Amino acid sequence: MAALMQAGKPPRGEDYIDEIAGLKTQFDVFRFMKRLTEAYRCRAFMVLNLPPVTSFDLQSNSVINNWPTELLAIYDQEGLMTNSPVLRRLRNSTLPFIHETTPNGSRDDGKSQIISTLFERFRLIRCVWLPTHDASGLRGAISLAGDRDSFTAEEIKDLSYVALHVFDRLAEIRNLDIRVIDALTEREIDCLNWTAAGKTSAEIAEILTLSEHTVNHYLNRATKKLDTVNRTQAVAKALRVGLIK
Repeated sequence: MAALMQAGKPPRGEDYIDEIAGLKTQFDVFRFMKRLTEAYRCRAFMVLNLPPVTSFDLQSNSVINNWPTELLAIYDQEGLMTNSPVLRRLRNSTLPFIHETTPNGSRDDGKSQIISTLFERFRLIRCVWLPTHDASGLRGAISLAGDRDSFTAEEIKDLSYVALHVFDRLAEIRNLDIRVIDALTEREIDCLNWTAAGKTSAEIAEILTLSEHTVNHYLNRATKKLDTVNRTQAVAKALRVGLIK
């Protein structure tokens, strides 16, 4: 992707597929999406699990995004997900579409002006939404937003192709993380928890009434199972996948 951007060539969907397949963590996908957003002259992206109709919080349904924190906070505080024409369309169709925020938008709750003012403030007035799904049937969508000119049909076609691969790769990473969680023993998780709390191996050994050698063995085994290179990375990944808190 970087070579294409430096060469000034327009991006194409197929140019990204090998790179997406090689992404190993959710953070890798986040960095990829940031570069993709820049390549298509946009300002922000969101990967979204399609929320149930009973959900009112956009942030909890977002898998990854780089929307401005303040925008997301105001969006949820104002309850703008309720009656969202974007979500209504995502639930009723699997076709990609462009959505533009205007003061006279298609909301039926009188909040079009709030939406328009908010998104204009952050220069996210035009957004392409790309419905997608994973192998389990979980529906979602990926969006790119900004204040660029309108997306072409060719761009939308390429981005739809990329979106399918990105959403599927995120699902694969999530499934790998679940298998890792199942593979770790209770003692290995205990040692990671205490390491995250800032305890040394000697201190953990005293807390768990184990030898320091045994604690190091558990931590080394957990590090390998988490596919990390040291304890610091192991703790960071364990936190990310919800293995420890």
